[in-house]
Amino acid sequence: MAILVTGGLGYIGSHTVVELLNSGFEVVIVDDLSHTERFILNNIEEITGKKPVFYPFDLRRRELLTQVFEAHKIDGCINFAASKAVGESQMIPVDYYENNLFSLINILQEFKAREISNFIFSSSCTVYGQADTMPIDENTPLKMPESVYGKTKQMGEEILIDFAKAYHRKISLLRYFNPIGAHPSGKIGELPIGVPDNLVPYVMQTAAGIREKLNIWGDDYPTEDGTAVRDYIYVVDLAKAHVAALKKLIEDQSAETVIDIYNLGTGKGSSVLEVVKAFEKANHVEVPYQICPRREGDVIIAYANPAKAENELGWKSETSLEESLRTVWEWQKYLNSRN
Repeated sequence: MAILVTGGLGYIGSHTVVELLNSGFEVVIVDDLSHTERFILNNIEEITGKKPVFYPFDLRRRELLTQVFEAHKIDGCINFAASKAVGESQMIPVDYYENNLFSLINILQEFKAREISNFIFSSSCTVYGQADTMPIDENTPLKMPESVYGKTKQMGEEILIDFAKAYHRKISLLRYFNPIGAHPSGKIGELPIGVPDNLVPYVMQTAAGIREKLNIWGDDYPTEDGTAVRDYIYVVDLAKAHVAALKKLIEDQSAETVIDIYNLGTGKGSSVLEVVKAFEKANHVEVPYQICPRREGDVIIAYANPAKAENELGWKSETSLEESLRTVWEWQKYLNSRN
């Protein structure tokens, strides 16, 4: 079976492509290379011994996407293609709405025209906003997200639910918490272009001397140490969840319309300072940091109840925070060796 993976050379996308190839799927990647580099494609082949088909273009170019669907019999899609920086989304909201939603709609137009089902959407825990209770399960009420990025994910979910109901298709909405880590090979990982927006790449670059200090956005939150709390999930564990969710959709012949929703996390919250200390311990390095004012769009605390995914997909995150952070440092060493 051939699976279209949009944004397939990005951070989570590249790890999912590896797991798909290792599970026997054919993979067709579309990625505009705006948040990644082409060497990731070569490294995927090196890790798996298989070369996915690759098309470098922006998904907003519908005519090029149509050509991909005409050239390949696509059996499903995992859509990672999106701009994802919370802070940046507040500064350039229209660009985020256009990029994240137009690309999704273009893929769905191709699905509609060709009677294709099996769509996995890369969503986010940001759709819950600041939830009133922890842990967050799939029945937690959705709120207006704190960021424009989160709003594009919530809108994307609504578009997909309407699509599934109207055209009797099968979809899975995967709400991630905070992916971290790199592949055990040290050959693929999170590749920030410019200044990192996410915590762990910033920690990594600070430890490597690329950044002078880590900026910690706020130490006055109502948490144990005053810093924000998140659920950090190892990226390879997360990638395996996509394959499990896809297989469930493919195998589910009981209904024309399937709308699956899963929270993907570890079930444990860790503060920013806890992550910094765990990184230092795992890798025997020091990470200098400074406290900065809170950042607009950030929630205080968020961690998952992943029981539904475990029960229905037979999946759970198994990698510890320290082990995840150890793989990050191996990835940084690999990047250093390339320069």
